[in-house]
Amino acid sequence: MPDDLPSPWIEFLTELDQMLEASLELHCIGGFILVYFYGLPRSTGDIDYYSAVPANVNLPEMAGEGSTLHKKHKVALHKVAVTTLPENCASRLTEMLPGQFTNLRLFVPDPYDCILSKLDRNSTKDRDDAQYLFQTQELDVQTLRHRYDSELRGLLMGPDDRHDKTLELWIEIFETKA
Repeated sequence: MPDDLPSPWIEFLTELDQMLEASLELHCIGGFILVYFYGLPRSTGDIDYYSAVPANVNLPEMAGEGSTLHKKHKVALHKVAVTTLPENCASRLTEMLPGQFTNLRLFVPDPYDCILSKLDRNSTKDRDDAQYLFQTQELDVQTLRHRYDSELRGLLMGPDDRHDKTLELWIEIFETKA
């Protein structure tokens, strides 16, 4: 976990923080947290968030694609329209860069929740990201299975056996490449 963010992220988030009139929590997901919290070696051009607290801040206008901040820094916030996270995910969030900003607080799901958030889409990039997290965070297969069964399985759309098979395939890949 880095102590600070590189350019242009630090400038982008500092300016966003200065624009805020009150405290704002962003619950983040996706490439940004994988790169700047978990150390995945790749680049990203946006911060995906699935929840903002409070929800009434006009983040797309302030810092979304096409905003003044986006045009200036070439990075943006992006509200993820569809993602399924385990039921108790909020209780396991960790603050990224605590104390860095006055009003802005970024929160990151734990690595198990990050992996499970990618299960439904199941793209090659999602599997690669999940494998990276599983290996670098030294995760446990039983914990992953338990969290899937108890907190996520019933929330996913579509046939349960599809997601069950995807999880088992991912675990096989994780264990083979460990």
